[in-house]
Amino acid sequence: MIEVDRLSKTFHVYRKPPGLLGSLKSLVKRERVEKRAVKDVSFRIGEGEIVGLLGANGAGKTTLTKMLAGIIHPTAGDADVLGYRPWERDDRFRRQIALVMGQKAQLWWDLPAADSFLLLKEIYRIPDATYRENLAYLTSVLGIEKELTIQLRRLSLGERMKMELIATLLHGPRVVYLDEPTIGLDLTAQRAIRNFILAYREENRPAMLLTSHYMEDIQRLCKRILILRDGELVYDGSLARVVERYATHKVVTVHLRRDGKDCPTPQTVGDLGEIVSLDPDTLKLRVPRGEVADAAAALLSRCSVADLLIEEADVGDIIESILTARGESVS
Repeated sequence: MIEVDRLSKTFHVYRKPPGLLGSLKSLVKRERVEKRAVKDVSFRIGEGEIVGLLGANGAGKTTLTKMLAGIIHPTAGDADVLGYRPWERDDRFRRQIALVMGQKAQLWWDLPAADSFLLLKEIYRIPDATYRENLAYLTSVLGIEKELTIQLRRLSLGERMKMELIATLLHGPRVVYLDEPTIGLDLTAQRAIRNFILAYREENRPAMLLTSHYMEDIQRLCKRILILRDGELVYDGSLARVVERYATHKVVTVHLRRDGKDCPTPQTVGDLGEIVSLDPDTLKLRVPRGEVADAAAALLSRCSVADLLIEEADVGDIIESILTARGESVS
């Protein structure tokens, strides 16, 4: 469905020297520099896959997505999406893809979403029966049938995002690019969007490329991830493998009983792991993965335990450690 071969994009920008003197000099002669936003990126995404695209701000995620959607041309390399080069902008290609950008709206602010959907029906030349069937399915899964005739500006942010998803998927695309689809939404709306994306994938089997700064999106939706660092693809593989390699510790949280016994101290539990926090009610330790069982048994014998919880390290922290480890191989 999506095949990318050594795709690169270089932008030419002008650098302004600092200070007033630098500003005056730049009026006469500006320094032109090259910025390689994407560098020799290669990967493949098959039918029914949801692949997470991760990276720090400026890593090249949006640039890569825009190239694969045909919005900008690459400097070098090639890509095949559904048998087309995206930047050639063949209408047959554009009728089979969709791009959701959480920070940019495509619907008209002053119109009800139903009116905008009718216009999109004509733009994509969707047959009447297909349009009615797709609209009924999407509105039913998202639970938003009653809001179709309400002016878009009067809807909540979560409701507007649901309408944007309907607009994007109304023509039944085979490839979907999701660029920050849950940005700015509350927890309930985020959960609803994630559940919808999973249900839509099961029903329609499109290839999906997802970028997000919310690690909950990645954990819930993606089994495979791509990690970009300074425009280079430094990892392409399962999320579980990243966690297994980089999460060398687990977090053990103990909720303590107040039954008159002495509270644990750094001296009595410090040998079991790194103390993250310790107060009269709760003890939290970072324990090496291979020592978790022994540490839990020791805590149960040494402390008056009301509850004990063992958790994996936060995936967001793991990814951040990878992104900051410049030059290190992640494969």
